[in-house]
Amino acid sequence: MTERKKAAEKINHLAFYDVLTGLPNRRLLLERIRQTQSESAENGKLGALIFLDLDNFRNINDLWGNFVGDKLLLQVAKRLRKIAGGKSTVARLGSDKFAFLLGASSEQQAQLMTRLERLCHTLQNQLDKPYQYEEHSLRSSASMGLVLLDAHSQPAEELLRQAELAMYEAKAAGKGQLRFFDPEMQQAISQRLLLEEDIIRGVEAGEFCVYFQPQFNDGNQMMGLEALVRWHHPHRGILAPADFIAVAEAAGLMSRIDRVVLLRACEQMALWSGRPELQDVNVSVNISPTQLYEPGFVDEVLKVLQLTGANPRRLKLELTESMLITDMPQAIARMRLLKESGIRFSIDDFGTGYSSLHYLQQLPLDQLKIDQSFVRRLPDDTNSLAIIRAITAMAVSLDLEVIAEGVETEAQRKLLQTNGCRLYQGYLFARPVPAEQVEAMAKSLSGTERLKSVSVH
Repeated sequence: MTERKKAAEKINHLAFYDVLTGLPNRRLLLERIRQTQSESAENGKLGALIFLDLDNFRNINDLWGNFVGDKLLLQVAKRLRKIAGGKSTVARLGSDKFAFLLGASSEQQAQLMTRLERLCHTLQNQLDKPYQYEEHSLRSSASMGLVLLDAHSQPAEELLRQAELAMYEAKAAGKGQLRFFDPEMQQAISQRLLLEEDIIRGVEAGEFCVYFQPQFNDGNQMMGLEALVRWHHPHRGILAPADFIAVAEAAGLMSRIDRVVLLRACEQMALWSGRPELQDVNVSVNISPTQLYEPGFVDEVLKVLQLTGANPRRLKLELTESMLITDMPQAIARMRLLKESGIRFSIDDFGTGYSSLHYLQQLPLDQLKIDQSFVRRLPDDTNSLAIIRAITAMAVSLDLEVIAEGVETEAQRKLLQTNGCRLYQGYLFARPVPAEQVEAMAKSLSGTERLKSVSVH
């Protein structure tokens, strides 16, 4: 009888609790939501449901494996339990998704909103703290979707779905964000799902390509180009990254687009090597966090170079500061492996992310790119100017090139020049153009100016 009782308890636990963390699962959470609705009907008070999704978990899981991913999830569950105490329900809904249920205890909506604001602030602070694995420090913030609970206005399943939709809206707005459910979100999510399917179709159909935007020095000589991905949509025309990148990132499709850009850039570099006016160009390609931390990233880059016949010494890879936070030592190790083949590196959007001077000295860099958010505020914003001066001085001390992007006025260019920045990119000089127009510009300049480098984004 004792063994049968233990077996029954085990079966019950498996039915209602998550195996890894021991937290309530989706089935038990739905039952708790119904209970909260019943309590609300009795006492007239309100509750709330928070849907949480870890922002960087996929990168950590891909880089370190499921074992380390599970260790991180256990730490997340421990932190959530501590915040909940015995008054709220914390559940794991699968993978890196969790839920936080507040009982019906607030009489007024304003009172509940104040309570939720404090709670979400606490959740964000706790989940944003580093997670330790051996000597490594891993980070993964959380995106949150919120929905209020009252009496039996809607089924528990629908309320959970609404909270999840709000979470995806928060994730689309950036890491560590939160959003309340809005009925219009349903329509937006439907449109996003359709766009995801269209992106997959477009990649398979070869509709993604690269445009180039010229870069100039302080002598008004074209020193290079940045290539921007474009989508030749069969019905909507040419689409810029702003029309599809956010959806592609949220859906985990960026690695497919990244591979297309890398391949097209290397193919173009190989073609240009046969033209006298473009044979010395350097092509740099933007690398996403997903791509950098994929297990076969180094081999994939070298394989593309071999396949296209492009010279690795003419390839420059652009990384952002924020993507290095996930695992700086691993990023440095991979960069050094590629550096041995002659590939060069640039930090894009410099000044907007996490800048560790200790790691910056170890990174095999060739260039720093001043983010356009600082340039855009010139010449009036003294804080942005101070940051630009610091970045320029740092680049000089580390023997790195420095270039400013987003230059749109002559006043901005002059101020950048005065403070030591000699390379510029922006609408003041030129807009992005197809590769054939680059060839025409290079040919027209070859008689009077020397084209030194091309960088691809």
